Amino acid sequence: MIGPGEVFVALFVVGIPVIGLTLILHRWFTLKEKRMEIEANRAAEKAAQYAASNAELEARVRVLEKIVTDGGIETAAQIEALRSPRLTKGDKVQ
Repeated sequence: MIGPGEVFVALFVVGIPVIGLTLILHRWFTLKEKRMEIEANRAAEKAAQYAASNAELEARVRVLEKIVTDGGIETAAQIEALRSPRLTKGDKVQ
């Protein structure tokens, strides 16, 4: 028959390592979870940057498509309207 002393020793020999292992695993999983959160945040930031860059490129492509498909006369007039009068050496600035 097993006495109370032997039960205490068995609990001591088995219990303490199990508790220690449980604490170590808990800390390890907590650290792993924090790392995953950080990586997810970085991925979300990169996705947002790519989305903003993509939106900017799409807007530029729309402008280029408009220029290409627009009539040449209108485009030339718009470009000329944007140009400021050029000054020559003899002109005075007012």
